[in-house]
Amino acid sequence: MNSGHQHRVFGRRAQEHILILASGDKVRHVTVRPWMAAIAFCFIGVFSIGYLLATSYLVLRDDLIGATMARQARMQHDYEDRIAALRAQVDRITSRQLLDQQVVEDKVDKLMEQQMALTSRHGKLDNLLDRAESSGLTEKDGAPPAPIQSYAPDIKDKRASLGGIEAIEKQLASGAPADATPDNSTLAYVPSAETVGDRADRIFSNVTLSLKGVEQDQRNRVEQLTSDAGNAANAIATVLTRFKIPTPAETAAEKDDDAVGGPYVEPESNDDFNNSLVALDSALTRLEAVRSTAESLPFRNPAIGKEVTSPFGNRRDPFLGRLALHSGIDFRFAPGERIRPTAPGKVIAAGWTGGYGNMVEVDHGNGISTRYGHMSEVLVKVGDTVDRNDVIGLAGSTGRSTGTHLHYEVRQDGHAVDPVYFMNAGLKLATYIK
Repeated sequence: MNSGHQHRVFGRRAQEHILILASGDKVRHVTVRPWMAAIAFCFIGVFSIGYLLATSYLVLRDDLIGATMARQARMQHDYEDRIAALRAQVDRITSRQLLDQQVVEDKVDKLMEQQMALTSRHGKLDNLLDRAESSGLTEKDGAPPAPIQSYAPDIKDKRASLGGIEAIEKQLASGAPADATPDNSTLAYVPSAETVGDRADRIFSNVTLSLKGVEQDQRNRVEQLTSDAGNAANAIATVLTRFKIPTPAETAAEKDDDAVGGPYVEPESNDDFNNSLVALDSALTRLEAVRSTAESLPFRNPAIGKEVTSPFGNRRDPFLGRLALHSGIDFRFAPGERIRPTAPGKVIAAGWTGGYGNMVEVDHGNGISTRYGHMSEVLVKVGDTVDRNDVIGLAGSTGRSTGTHLHYEVRQDGHAVDPVYFMNAGLKLATYIK
């Protein structure tokens, strides 16, 4: 009997937790099972972790950016402080050797002039680099362009290659012994018979050569960016010329250049590096101009991934059964599917237009417009300015149509042209335009 009692006790199922909800006369109950509680706990844990990660990212991102900017500012100040300290050290040493004092001061002055020149170019270079990055310029292998170093050399990274401010201070202060072992490959120790002036001359020569090397690397990179910008602009201009679309350079040439004037002012500088910056600025300006023109034209596919049900050209008319010109391309669409323009522009027609049914026409400038026909509903009106991401209507089967589709048409100077030409050109320009 005891055995049977124990069997009933140990075989009894654990009591379930029941949540009772009462509203007026209605009573509902929900059984809370362990696996439901586990799922709820896991969901809350995952959500909490995701929230903490997202919050940490947002907080740390600003901190990292601020820390990087502060680090660059500290390095710049460190470099300038070291230059000032170097001059003070030179003054203390040359107070004992008046003959060498003038030599050392002249060298320091030249070094300061180079530093000032490099610093003055820093702002111009940063602006050009930002423009080059926004223009999408890349290396030949398609990798992102390597960042150009600041014209103010990085103290921590450039100290060894420049001979090092600390090394200059050490040698000027202590005078390296004749049998000293060099701790920097760019600094060659000299016999002790050399004067302080000779030693300073050698050291500053090494520093100057290193600064020139940094400047040459930057000049090479600027020239590479200039070449890349020119090649990209030429590629876009070639496509525009093929469609008889005037490029910004041609438009500027058509203007009256006789109406110019102003007082003569000497140029700020005429060195090679500044000339290379001017060349890069001109190349980027031209690239931005031709790219802006290309982005305003319908070089994109209006129905990526959609089936073409009827191409451009002569075909048998579906209603009359005889040969007729099909002035656009038909893409299969689902009823009510959104339709977007292939380029920004201004709406010049919106509504019922004969065989097009509900049709929208967008003017993109340069004599080029696009038409979108057979819509079930038009969502814009004449005079609206639309972008590529704006919805201008919903797909349908209005007008001379046998089923739901989009009739897409490109017109140049009022004449229908095959949209495939524009879409193929858009594939070639995909790396240059957004």
